[in-house]
This record gives sequence, C-alpha cells and structure tokens, in this order.
Amino acid sequence: MATKNFIEELEWRGMIHTIMPGAKEQLEKEMTTAYLGIDPTADSLHIGHLVGVMILKHFQLCGHRPLALVGGATGMIGDPSGKSQERNLLDEATLRHNQEAIKKQLAKLLDFDSDAPNAARMVNNYDWMKDFTFLDFIRDIGKLITVNYMMAKDSVKKRFNGEGDGMSFTEFTYQLVQGYDFLHLYQEYGCRIQLGGSDQWGNITTGTELIRRKLDGEAYAITCPLITKADGTKFGKTESGNVWLDPRYTSPYKFYQFWLNVSDEDAKRYIKIFTLLDRETIGALIAEHEAAPHLRALQKRLAQEVTTMIHSEEEYRKAVEASSILFGGATSEALHALDEQTLLQVFEGVPQFTVAAADLGRSFLDLCAEKTQIFLSKGECRKMVQGGGVSLNKEKVTDPQRPVTGDDLIAGKYLLVQRGKKNYYLVIVA
Repeated sequence: MATKNFIEELEWRGMIHTIMPGAKEQLEKEMTTAYLGIDPTADSLHIGHLVGVMILKHFQLCGHRPLALVGGATGMIGDPSGKSQERNLLDEATLRHNQEAIKKQLAKLLDFDSDAPNAARMVNNYDWMKDFTFLDFIRDIGKLITVNYMMAKDSVKKRFNGEGDGMSFTEFTYQLVQGYDFLHLYQEYGCRIQLGGSDQWGNITTGTELIRRKLDGEAYAITCPLITKADGTKFGKTESGNVWLDPRYTSPYKFYQFWLNVSDEDAKRYIKIFTLLDRETIGALIAEHEAAPHLRALQKRLAQEVTTMIHSEEEYRKAVEASSILFGGATSEALHALDEQTLLQVFEGVPQFTVAAADLGRSFLDLCAEKTQIFLSKGECRKMVQGGGVSLNKEKVTDPQRPVTGDDLIAGKYLLVQRGKKNYYLVIVA
C-alpha cells in the first residue's frame, strides 16, 4: 500500500470539505478506485478544474486508482448545481474532440500508460448512456429514487425557490444520470468513491443511494471546498475570462502572471492545493514569505511549480524572462527571443504607434519625434538621449541619428522604445 495516507494528505492541504462515514476505512483497507467528473464543455481544462485534477493526482500518488470521467452524456444535459440558468448543449462530434484534448492535458498529471495496478483511466458516460432508452432508464433507475428525495437536494431547492427561471425536467433528472454513472462504474470498475466539489454533494450521495438500493453495495463520497479568493470572488476568473491550461487560449506568460499576482493570503492556500510540495517545504516558504513579504517568495514559487507542471520548465523560464523585460533588467537578447503573442501580452496597454516599412533606415530621431509622438520635439529627444534616459529594444541609445533598420525589429515587426524607467512605447512596422 501507499506510503502516504490520502485523507491526511488532503486534510493538511485544506482540500477536504466532507467525507462520508466509511470512506477512510475503505481507503485504509485496500487499493481503492475513485472517480471525478469533468465537464467537457471546451477543448481545454481551465484552472477551476485543477483542484479536482490535483485530488486525482494525490489519489494516484497515495497508491489508489483514479478514473477521470468526461461527462459526455451529462454535458448534453447540463448540471444545475450552483447555476441559475441552463447551459448550452453540445453535439457528439464536439464532445469527442473536447474529450481527446482534455485527455492530453490530464496525461501531463496522471499516469495513464503504465502497467501499474493503479494506472489512471479515462471514461466517458456517453459510451454507456447513448444506448440507454428512456423506458429502460425510468424502469431500472427512476423507480429506485423518490421525487421527495430528489427535491430535498439543495441544488434543486434553490432553483424551485425563485432563483433563475425555474428548472427543466432535463436538469431535474441530472442527479439520477450522475447517480447512474456511479452505479455503472461501481459495477464495471469496482469504483467505491466519488470525488468532487462540495456543490456536488447532492448528486454524489444520490449515486451512493442508488448503489445501496439496487445492489446493496457500499460506496462513498469525498468532497473538497469550492476555491475562492480571499476577497470572496470566484477563483480562476480574470477580467478577460477563464485562465486556460491550453497555451492557445492562455499563453504560458499570462498563466505564470496569474499565479505570480495572487494575494499573500491566497498564495498561502494555493501553494498547498496546486503544488505537490511537501509540508516542510511549504512551511519554510510561508515563514520566508512572512519575514519579507515584499520579496513575494510564495507567489514566485507557486507560479514556478504550477507553470512548470502544466507547461514545462522551458516555458516557465521564458515567462520569467518575459516578466523581467517589463519589471527588471532584461537584455536585448531576451527581448528578441520573445514570440509575437508573448511580446504583445507583456506590453499590453502601452502606447502603440504604427510606421510604414518604408520608414526603416531613417534615424531614431526622425522615427520618434516625426513619425510617432514618442517625443514632442526633436530637441526633447536629443536632450533625453544625451542624458542617457532613452533605450531602443533594451539598449541605450547614445546617438539620436543612428539609423533604425530591419535588423532592429523584434518578431519581424516591432520596436520597443523606452523613455526613462517606466515609459514604454511599442512601434509597429507595417
């Protein structure tokens, strides 16, 4: 059996909300299979999913077998838990595409491929629900659970008590469909535990009840708290939307910046939840941070661990270099190494000017005081250059008459002009 105790590991990390009686004993008795459902509404996970994925990771590291269930069938229905509106439903082709993309991301964190007895598996509830007729379902499953039982769930009560536009029959049956998933996995894979967020408690316990009533079996629920920020707002959302794991939607630089910029309070919690660092290391980091909060030791280590885990060591290093361009003493080489997407993200919000490609070859003075409004006059430009306060692409400009050529371009079309320490201007050569 495993060296680490799963429940103890999650408890000190602050990742346990509720444990059903008997779950601890089951985990201590033998290698146990547990599943966690993932909603396949996009072809990438976002950091809101990461809590559940880390729980599966710990489960596997503690010697147990994780099942990642992609909710293809339930994605076609929509889960009412915590929501006041029905969601848009997806077709099968989209669901399959999303499933494959999600598996690739999960494979970075879970061992699917080894021949170990606790190797992870991915399953899709669409595979066993697609041939299930309505009549079969109401005969074999629907009769086992009373409407009274279903109505008593908080997720249902809220919707009946005036939150949103009511609840469709489709959504009302969601807990039965999810409950059947648990029943099916119990029968097919010996799955004894369902893991999920605390908002899933009602749905999960419906599953344990189905297993009890239909098979006289024992199954358990373990939930984790819903992660919020210290100010009470939703975790994982920024002004521009979700923070995705896929670099197509959130670049490694932006991903890194998200973790780097969390508050001190949040960093203390997140480093336990979103990294695999042990208790002693985290304790030392928190102590270091509290001794010198301005150095942001916690945030830096958190951003390093999560960016490396989701992307790679190389992408982490690139993100650090990109960050230092704006906030530190980065070199011209580091600037020229940036790809266009990262460059634009680093300098998001700085004033931009566009010049024609035909203007290349002109002097720095002409470009900055005539073709753009970086300087109000050539005299102002000369004076600042003489004072050593002007850079082009992170290199000091010593001669205002120096020609600006194609060799100076970053990513083939950009120039970065800096006035003083903090005033940046991006010149786009079109």
